[in-house]
Amino acid sequence: MLALPKISIVRLAVDVRRLSAFSGASLAIAAATPPLCAQDSLSYTTALTTWIALPANPGYEEQATERITSATRGWTRDPMGNLVRRVGSGTPRRVLACGIDEPGYAVSEITDAGYLRVHGAGTARRHPLWDQFHEGQRVFVVGHGGDQARYLPGVFGVRSTHLWRRRTAEEAPATLDDLWLDVGAKSRADVAKLGIRLLDPVFREWPAWRYGDYVAGPAAANRAGCAAIAAAAQAGTPAAGQTVYVISSHSRFNFAGLSAVLATLGAVDTVIVIDDALARIGPMLAGPVTVPWSALSRVEVRTTLAMTPRARFAGSLVESIRESDLAELHAQVARLAGLTVTSAPAPVRLSRPWASPPPSVTRDSLSRFADLLGRFADVYAVAGHEAPMRDAIREALPTWARDSAAVDSAGNLVLGMGPDNDTVVFVAHMDEVGFEVTRIARDGTVSLRTRGGFFSSLWEGQTALLHRGDEQIPARDARGCGAARDGGGPLRGVFIPRDSALRKQPPLLTAWFGLDSTMLAAAGVTVGSSVTSYKCSARLADGRFSARSIDDRAGSISLLIALESIERGKLDHRVIFAWSVREEGGLEGAKALAQQFGPSVRRVYAIDTFVSSDSPLESSRFADAPLGDGAVARALDNSGVTPPDDLDRLLRIARTARIPLQIGTTNGGNDGSELARYGAIVDAIGWPLRYSHSPAEVIDLRDIRSLARMIAAVAQAK
Repeated sequence: MLALPKISIVRLAVDVRRLSAFSGASLAIAAATPPLCAQDSLSYTTALTTWIALPANPGYEEQATERITSATRGWTRDPMGNLVRRVGSGTPRRVLACGIDEPGYAVSEITDAGYLRVHGAGTARRHPLWDQFHEGQRVFVVGHGGDQARYLPGVFGVRSTHLWRRRTAEEAPATLDDLWLDVGAKSRADVAKLGIRLLDPVFREWPAWRYGDYVAGPAAANRAGCAAIAAAAQAGTPAAGQTVYVISSHSRFNFAGLSAVLATLGAVDTVIVIDDALARIGPMLAGPVTVPWSALSRVEVRTTLAMTPRARFAGSLVESIRESDLAELHAQVARLAGLTVTSAPAPVRLSRPWASPPPSVTRDSLSRFADLLGRFADVYAVAGHEAPMRDAIREALPTWARDSAAVDSAGNLVLGMGPDNDTVVFVAHMDEVGFEVTRIARDGTVSLRTRGGFFSSLWEGQTALLHRGDEQIPARDARGCGAARDGGGPLRGVFIPRDSALRKQPPLLTAWFGLDSTMLAAAGVTVGSSVTSYKCSARLADGRFSARSIDDRAGSISLLIALESIERGKLDHRVIFAWSVREEGGLEGAKALAQQFGPSVRRVYAIDTFVSSDSPLESSRFADAPLGDGAVARALDNSGVTPPDDLDRLLRIARTARIPLQIGTTNGGNDGSELARYGAIVDAIGWPLRYSHSPAEVIDLRDIRSLARMIAAVAQAK
């Protein structure tokens, strides 16, 4: 039996006796009634994660309602898609209703280049930063695979922060016009093959996110209302009269679905709607802001009331509700339904929601690259906190390399091979962008400083993870990546969103984990602890791949893959592979490497991202290296230039080995520049990347294959 937190029943903002008079019988509602406890081991927050995950655009609620009818009994679906259940008979007649659909996006255009544009679905009010909360984030499209719905992962693109250095970026918050959906397609025909059509719904891909004793997610409060109504509908018969439960469709179009149901019911004493679109004063039951069906001649309703559960960060993607408030809501809905049960209805858990499958599910010629990159990209290693990544790389090394690799005083992982002359160094960095804690307020709000350069707006109003040194993140499974589950991983929380904004970038980003400062300290959190956001890699269409921190996990695995092809016994010079730390924090690891090797290094190959303008969000004036056309010689960036003779040498090596290689100029620095100070020639080689330093980075796996081959060929060149 689950012992729920103490519940304080909300006093109603209407006179209960007056409400009883309208309904013709006494409802079992009393603030003095002892709190009710659910007789079930399932928590309300856990159950609600399955409701938050329901995909339901207005008019496209069928996927959601099918899951509800599979988990509960007694519903009928009317022609508009509403779920209706009538329990009891006679008077009073009461209706308890919610709307299952939420404002979303629908595909509104398919471009010749295979991008999707979207339009808002539904007319209900949205958070002022709603579109911005989706920019640079993972989403999915509900497309078509024959007669079945087909779920397809994608990302809303965002400008690459590197390409906007020394340029004026947009200051206004993002809008619909800024949302370009990338599913990995290269043409309109590719999109059609994927089963995507105009009007197909688009949703934010959201993990089951519980933190402290809260649950967070889009439309959490409204989904909680539907969950409570479904639970009450299964809990028995009202003591008097009839209760009609309605989980309505088309609610974001002025409650058209519920109006249609009411038009068929005849006389109704009381309608109670649990929905933030109608609630006037939040959790207090009161007259609604508006009564959408008041002008309909066939609707006979004496009293309409509305409420919505207590929620933090209302209207955002991280709308959060506490376990005790969910328990209270279920108890209150049961009473409003006229039930006389002695315990609150047990929470209703729906079937497991869809999540992007692990990269290993798809088996093809690119699988080995996807599997390794997925495993590494899902590791959390903010600059200055690279130990988990270093351990993963060491574990992936062949036995001979694992035995000889060393960690230097800075934390770099260094592997040498070949005779001790004419040294060349290949370096990729292990760290990723993120945050560190700078201050912990008494209520547990955490102030942050950035590690690396990125747009903070991409983290605002998203999931947050607070890392501790001894964490053990559960392995990925079909439900998603382990950081979203209990089991010794990082503390889960949310990046606090602004209520409104005139400027795109938040002046100060903070996070909250549902714990106060004393609890955080007891959990091992200190100033300097690293903070990130949930991530879970995914394969997109046609060899494309998306994750956060592809920069520079792709470079790191390319070194590992290249090791397989290098014949150490045939090397005529010293080759050093280095995985560096704190590149995002100012090339600190590379500085240590430069001091260690000094003038002995003849050439350094910085294996790092080529930030590409291969996106409709960017200008093709520079950085124009298309994804899928091969690795890129980063001939000119903000830290240096490749000498013409060396560039010609790289091209000769690529032609001889038949390796696709592009040449380009981009923004950003690289680790090689620190060794250049000691006389080393810098040849930077990378792969084209879209949407740099964002949660939505995208590459083509064929370019990783090209890069690994190029590293092996250059390492063995005379």
